[in-house]
Amino acid sequence: MNKPSWRIMAAGLILTILISNMSSFISDGIKLEELRGSVLRLHILANSDSAEDQRLKLMVRDELLGSGMFSSAADLSEAERIAEEKLPEIVQTAEKVLRRNGCCDNVTAELADVDFDERVYGDITMPAGRYRALRIKIGTANGHNWWCVMYPPLCLPAACEMTEIAEDKDSEEKTVTDDKEAEEECFDEKELDILKKPKKYKLKFALWDKIKSVFD
Repeated sequence: MNKPSWRIMAAGLILTILISNMSSFISDGIKLEELRGSVLRLHILANSDSAEDQRLKLMVRDELLGSGMFSSAADLSEAERIAEEKLPEIVQTAEKVLRRNGCCDNVTAELADVDFDERVYGDITMPAGRYRALRIKIGTANGHNWWCVMYPPLCLPAACEMTEIAEDKDSEEKTVTDDKEAEEECFDEKELDILKKPKKYKLKFALWDKIKSVFD
């Protein structure tokens, strides 16, 4: 085989590999966007990082998750609608918890698009990015925060165990109760691969977000 033919074949092989990888890159990026758009996160921000403010944050969390107000949604749109309708009730419930414990901080609640860092929840890792979230702010909201996935209801099964958990800075990990049934019902095979094997996608998703930011 002469050199020109060899070079043409090599170039063709390289081009084929690049096209194949590009197809996979785009496919995974689209799936990432679908995943980000398919969940509603619950985000509670404490007034400060003092031990008391962190304790109050967890008490508010326990009261809200134990109330059952988030458990009836059949899909994402209904979860958002319920959250929107119950914003005054959410604020009232949280403030009652604070007042019972001698705290005068105000509470605000909103549905918002929030930028999250990569966060681990049990055996799943939610990729970094912008998500729809029910965000609850206590006081100045300058303290360590707590989060979970409100829809699909991955954090709700843990609510019944929360009152038995020590209220320390590691308690967020301790509140996790794996709900395999909810995971498998609400996420497809590719999404579960993304959630359970974050290292496999980390660089690819970082590049995807970098490229996407150029066009946003």
